[in-house]
Amino acid sequence: MLVITLALRNILRNRRRSLLTILSMGGGYVLLSFMMAMTEGSYSNMIDLFTRDHTGHVQIHHSNYLDRPSLYKTINNSRELINELQKNSMVKGIAPRVYAPSLAYGKEKTFPASVIGIDPQLEAETTYLKNKVKQGEYLAKGMTASGYFPAMIGHTLAKNLHLTVGDELVLISQGIDGSIANDIFKISAIVGTSESYERMNVYLSLDAMHQFLSMGDQVHELAIRLNHQSEARSYAQQLQVELNQQPNNQNDHIGLNAKPWQVVEEAFYKGMQADKQGNYLSMGILIFIVSIGVLNTILMGILERTREFGVLKAIGTRPMAVFRLIMLESFLLALASCLFGLIFALPANLWLSRVGITLPEPIDMGGIAFETMLGEISMFSMGAPALVVIGSTLLVSLVPGIRASRISPLQALQAA
Repeated sequence: MLVITLALRNILRNRRRSLLTILSMGGGYVLLSFMMAMTEGSYSNMIDLFTRDHTGHVQIHHSNYLDRPSLYKTINNSRELINELQKNSMVKGIAPRVYAPSLAYGKEKTFPASVIGIDPQLEAETTYLKNKVKQGEYLAKGMTASGYFPAMIGHTLAKNLHLTVGDELVLISQGIDGSIANDIFKISAIVGTSESYERMNVYLSLDAMHQFLSMGDQVHELAIRLNHQSEARSYAQQLQVELNQQPNNQNDHIGLNAKPWQVVEEAFYKGMQADKQGNYLSMGILIFIVSIGVLNTILMGILERTREFGVLKAIGTRPMAVFRLIMLESFLLALASCLFGLIFALPANLWLSRVGITLPEPIDMGGIAFETMLGEISMFSMGAPALVVIGSTLLVSLVPGIRASRISPLQALQAA
């Protein structure tokens, strides 16, 4: 208790020096917290946009479908599995999908297309596909009044085939029974842009796709949206355990694999991680600059008090007690700096997380355009800078503290 009283008295005795130290370290806390909030928030926003674009947070496939896609690697009784997965409170949306490479024929032209069968309602709950409709109306179930199944077509494919809303689209593919699948569809909407994921896709309802490919209640993929993208890895591991523990009488779901978006979109994830490490390097340089400032302030304070330490040693104060006193003073100064910086960092980060910084030019990352940099308030963005400031302060205080504890009374009085 006596050490704490002495430390507080020493800090308050030279208020101007203490205030400058608090301002210096508090400024470092604000800058570091702002950078961390912006970095974490921007990447979290990017991931959210990317996964809501089409991937989802977790995907379920049969065996090695991701590595070697095949028309025959299907998930049977998908409706039963979807109903079971929807019971989990973490799940916010599940989108079943059927994929088939096809040949699309328009007005005297043919182009390869990726045909995707979707449940229009479940897909809208899981991804942003409904928001990407540029012309026409979003896909509906059932047939049109003229007896055709509706189809949504990607922007580039529609342009190449010279097709627009209301035109007929002919698709040719292979049925799951080995037959040649071919049918005529009525274009209900054009989706995406020339740069988006949908540019060469054709979307059909699941009923239309099953009939087109002569399939039963089978799908190739289940894309799952969770409460937050950070839950993807843990949920995928938990789901994989549950799928592996299916009873023998429910062998329809044996052999299914649940993968988080980090595995499904590995190239995007690795590119983002590399970019993130570059930002952390910039933050490391900032921490180094702040630490140098703290070292200079602490060292000057110790040198000014050399005579005081000599007197303490002369009256019998042990070296360890002097060392503890200096370290405690440094800790209290760092703690006060963090509390002072928190007053400015909290509203700044709150504004960054709600409003953000609008970029002059959108950044394209994996085909997704990011227009606004948003921040994130979390324990990491607010607590980690405090740990860095306090830790670096204690670290740079070690040398002055050891020097002061070892100095002899005679040397201290001569130096003063």
